[in-house]
Amino acid sequence: MIVSRSLKRPRAFTWTSTDLLMVAVILIWGINFSVVKLALRDFSPLAFNAVRFGLATAVMVAILVLRGESFRLARRDLLPIVFLGLSGHTLYQLVFIFGLAETIPANSALLMATSPIFVAIYGRVLGIERTNRLMWAGIALSFAGILLVIGGDGELSLGGGTLRGDLLILAAAMLWAAYTTASMPLLTRYSPVKVTALSMVVGTIPFVVISTPALLRQDWHATTVGGWGGLLYSAVFAVVVGYVIWYTSVQRVGNARTAVYSNLIPVVAGVIGWLALGDRLTPLQLVGAAVVLAGIMLTRRGRMRQ
Repeated sequence: MIVSRSLKRPRAFTWTSTDLLMVAVILIWGINFSVVKLALRDFSPLAFNAVRFGLATAVMVAILVLRGESFRLARRDLLPIVFLGLSGHTLYQLVFIFGLAETIPANSALLMATSPIFVAIYGRVLGIERTNRLMWAGIALSFAGILLVIGGDGELSLGGGTLRGDLLILAAAMLWAAYTTASMPLLTRYSPVKVTALSMVVGTIPFVVISTPALLRQDWHATTVGGWGGLLYSAVFAVVVGYVIWYTSVQRVGNARTAVYSNLIPVVAGVIGWLALGDRLTPLQLVGAAVVLAGIMLTRRGRMRQ
């Protein structure tokens, strides 16, 4: 049997600076779930997130200024930016922080990892993305896994366990997917840093207003050094550094390659939650986690084949 010399062996994977940066951001985001969970022992959810996102927004605006970019937007893009701010920052941060307060980091990271599934669904509904059989299979598999994860010991009870927190985190994943889908047209006209910074400004203002009673009730003198450290870590590293690295990586190597790394976030979050908080997943939840990750990978493979 003669094999053509034109057939080349698959090129071996080589580590680049972008890959190392992506590993760093996955570690930052995976650790962040436990960091926030620990910090919420000192802060109320609203007070914590108001300060965290206020600080992160200020830093993002400073980066925008240092890059020499203007704050100007075309008139047609004002409403889309407002939508991004309200959906991807105000509402998202509300359900995310309350959800994380009522569930474990591993569940949070895993359920947040389903956002690409909802991006595919939104894209199909809006007619901006085709959905093939492989993608639908991945979507169905992911939802089956979600039921196993939020079911915990197999009993879905609104009165017990982490169900309410899990459902809030799932809502956060849906909101983040809406933000991602709606941002696509804007990212063809503006830089990711500009879209992120301006939408954060729009979203942070109403969030701080909503959080004002919680900010006034917060006992700031009783906050520990660890609590402040967690807040700074989450604001500066998880939000600012994480966003900048992520978007830089997307620009360098594309969304498909960077998206693969995000599958590792639930693994990191689960390990850190076990080490730092003593969290444990039931066998049923472990099976559900594997099913969700398999569904996500199927969906992404389906998108890459289009």
